[in-house]
Amino acid sequence: MSLDTIIHAGLRQQGRPTVGLVLMGGGARTAYQVGVLRAIGAMLRARSDGPKTFPFQVLVGTSAGAINAAFLASRAMQGLQAFGQLAEFWGRLRSAEVYDLNVPAWVRFSRLAVALSLSRHAQANGAIMDNRPLRATLSKRIMLEGLGTALRSNTIDALAITGSSYTSGVHWTFCQTATRAEFSGWSRPGRRSEYHHLTVDHLMASSAIPFLFPATKLQVDGHAEHFGDGSMRQVTPLSPAMHLGAKRILVVGVGQPERSGMVSSPDEVARRGPTLGSMAGHVMASVFHDTLQADVEQTLRVNQTIGALPREAAAALPFKSIDVLLIAPTESLDALAQKYTHELTPDIRHALGALGVLKGSGGTLASYLLFEPGFVQALIAMGESDAMASKGELLELMLGA
Repeated sequence: MSLDTIIHAGLRQQGRPTVGLVLMGGGARTAYQVGVLRAIGAMLRARSDGPKTFPFQVLVGTSAGAINAAFLASRAMQGLQAFGQLAEFWGRLRSAEVYDLNVPAWVRFSRLAVALSLSRHAQANGAIMDNRPLRATLSKRIMLEGLGTALRSNTIDALAITGSSYTSGVHWTFCQTATRAEFSGWSRPGRRSEYHHLTVDHLMASSAIPFLFPATKLQVDGHAEHFGDGSMRQVTPLSPAMHLGAKRILVVGVGQPERSGMVSSPDEVARRGPTLGSMAGHVMASVFHDTLQADVEQTLRVNQTIGALPREAAAALPFKSIDVLLIAPTESLDALAQKYTHELTPDIRHALGALGVLKGSGGTLASYLLFEPGFVQALIAMGESDAMASKGELLELMLGA
């Protein structure tokens, strides 16, 4: 994260402390975020001094995290109930409502036939899978008109959705505030922001996992560009929340620095090399998770440096400390997904199985695609458990006490 980003954030920190929520991407893994947020709602309801209104003023979402952020922002007027409603949304979600493989039934038991069929579909559509079911699901279940109401009433200050441009290579943050005049954009090498009236198109673009889902066309800087998953080229995941005025930031990720289950055994890898599933999972992890930890650590180091200065010297600086708390899975999501690959619909399971991506460490790739009840509920339960284990830190961040 650049120093000028932190300075910009410090200069904006006037008046009430603004709490930001940053939700990272990871396909079906982001059901974990639902558990964390539902637990936060329960914590705040249980406290007599806790806010019963929606507790976050700035929301930033990337990829599937953008879907969660938009859902919450559009229902922020309903206060803490929004977290329970998000859990209900995920509880009803199924893989068939997110994507379709478009593989004819007669080829699903032949690896070569499946590969040829998917190759033809990718050449024709720019991706292996068809995500039109997701567009229909989002159009039906996320009421974005509620976003404008929440912004105009000052229930929230901003919603930001990230996307990566295949056209220019620039990482964009699309922001909606109550009015365009209230938005102060930023431009840094390789990353820019712009005021947008956010739509389902922005959610489709941000959640377009590379190779799996097709790009989405959006208008930026006066012309059209094609966008893919917001996790790509996202080198500073915390910066949008800081630019939008957040002084305290809760980040809910779904990655793990050391991923178990990447290989069946060291001896097997030495003998055969990594499987297609292992390599696909490794690429996914690189896209979705590898920059978050570094950004959080850098912010904490800046905080430590400021904290070590004499009070007078720290007060004279143009930037202030940004309180950051990262909540992420404490157990392997790869191993968890391996237990639920049987929940994939037969057509998807047979097609992926024919390509060999469910063998050995197939849980890694499957964990991004398993929008099925067993896996989703297990993730929600894990998120609730991890949040409760960090209850003291969460309440300190949320309430400042």
